[in-house]
Amino acid sequence: MFADGFTSSIYLWHLPLLIILVSLVYSATRYDQWGLIFREAFRWGGRLVLFLGGIVVVMFLVNKM
Repeated sequence: MFADGFTSSIYLWHLPLLIILVSLVYSATRYDQWGLIFREAFRWGGRLVLFLGGIVVVMFLVNKM
């Protein structure tokens, strides 16, 4: 239905935005001060990127088998 370039374009634009928003909302539920919210959002967003990157690596390796 969609061209391959279109679907990968959606992921490249929406995934970073989604990671930022999820990190901010999660951090805001735990802290009240903006400094703490941003610091925790940065840390949590980094962990989320590492987790998703690990999944991508595993899927790539399974695909090559």
